[in-house]
Amino acid sequence: MVIPPPVRPPRIIKYLKPYVLKMHFTNKYVSAQVIHSPTATVASSASSQEKLLRPTMESTRDVAAAAMIGKILGERLVLKNIPAVSVFLKREQKYHGKVKAVIDSLRDAGVKLL
Repeated sequence: MVIPPPVRPPRIIKYLKPYVLKMHFTNKYVSAQVIHSPTATVASSASSQEKLLRPTMESTRDVAAAAMIGKILGERLVLKNIPAVSVFLKREQKYHGKVKAVIDSLRDAGVKLL
């Protein structure tokens, strides 16, 4: 059974940012996804767990892997005509290291950050 996404009232949708970038880092992998807030669906995603990407990477968890994930995600967003995203950082995430690598490579791919 497929559960439809939640229907949000218009008064809340007015204040939501349309596309939000969320990143997740584990001890083994790096993943990032862009979520369409009004419909609560994933617009695009990239991860170092993907079978096609693993052979091209030296390591799936370092800053270079994070930069590659950001570049691939940026290319996928450009193909889907998503020009801008806003960044959601968790409390413990700072603009440094892997987070900075993902965000800077998204910028270099042509995606505007809000």
